[in-house]
Amino acid sequence: MTGFSDASLRERAAKVVPGGMYGHLNAALHGDAYPQFFVRGEGARQWDADGREYVDLMCSWGPMIVGHRNPRVEAAAAAQQALGDCLNGPGPVMVELAELLVDLIPSADWAMFSKNGTDATTQALMVARAATGRTKALVAHGAYHGADPWCTPGLSGTTPNQRADTVEFTYNDLASAEAAAEEAGDVAAILVTPFKHDSFEDQEFAEADFARGLRALADRIGAALVIDDVRAGWRLDLRGSWEPFGVRPDLTAWSKAMANGFPIAAVTGVDALRGPAQTLYSTGSFWFSATAMAAAKATIEILRETDGPALMERAGTRLREGLAAQAASHGFAIKQTGPVSIPWLSFADDPTLDKGMRWAAACLSEGVYLHPWHNWFLSTAHTDEEIDRALLGTDAAFAKLRAAFGAD
Repeated sequence: MTGFSDASLRERAAKVVPGGMYGHLNAALHGDAYPQFFVRGEGARQWDADGREYVDLMCSWGPMIVGHRNPRVEAAAAAQQALGDCLNGPGPVMVELAELLVDLIPSADWAMFSKNGTDATTQALMVARAATGRTKALVAHGAYHGADPWCTPGLSGTTPNQRADTVEFTYNDLASAEAAAEEAGDVAAILVTPFKHDSFEDQEFAEADFARGLRALADRIGAALVIDDVRAGWRLDLRGSWEPFGVRPDLTAWSKAMANGFPIAAVTGVDALRGPAQTLYSTGSFWFSATAMAAAKATIEILRETDGPALMERAGTRLREGLAAQAASHGFAIKQTGPVSIPWLSFADDPTLDKGMRWAAACLSEGVYLHPWHNWFLSTAHTDEEIDRALLGTDAAFAKLRAAFGAD
């Protein structure tokens, strides 16, 4: 690519985009070493606007799950695009995709589609409120359920009233959730992520008693249990992330990796909530576009045929074991938390994340794109060869970090 650079694009963007960039993709939030603009992806690799190549351990912040420009997904999307995308109504593929989800997910008797994870969590809450006639939503403190005022405190341009019906509890603390339910008294839904993946903090697996306890609490108070599988969905268990606990939600929100980068989200639900779901007026001009639905169908079929979660667990285990050995050899105490397919690494005694930022920047310089305060993502395109290439870069980054800080 010629005629532009990351710096020139930033300069141009600053003139026509507020702040030059916004939201979680704003590279200014990540450190000076991070590129802002990217021009190409292939498999497990990305190239930025300056032509630098990276092993991509962020998977575009989650959406890429079977490899950038996966041939089968791209072919399915192209075939649908050739017929039409945004038409007067959805294409037949909407029915096929909904049937696939109902067949695959034990807690799904129906599916509704939208475009973003925030759409899906908000839509799920609307269904719960329509079903119960109640207003309150219980959410874990610090949990991220999207970028709407109801679920993200402190957003500029919002009012406290928009958060007034959200009551917090402590993740993995069932007594806290029960106390929150007692305080709220008017609970429509309990929304919960499959594991605690708050930014800037070590990740935390859900405890089985907590998961089962929330299911029992929702049943006892007549509220809907909503699992926000937007971030974890399709990587841990294709049936739903809490299926291994034997915990089935009333509603599940899906997005991110659902279509390997094509924009789509979904809510799936149990038959008892079908009627309330029918009463919603929840729509968007592009929610029924067929191309992303075709891509989603192909993506999910690939994951089912190849046992995608097992492939990603293998890659994640190889990465985690390699990083642990490297850190020990360079004299660093680290923590690796969360599922191996949705990993995060932090340094001991690093409250300001100074080491983490320095190490992540050094990884970038070695051709490995990961993040110092947000969890990473793996894909089925992360073969042994790709993981080993990434580990070459992370090892060199540990060496640079030791030269700057010394060993722990």
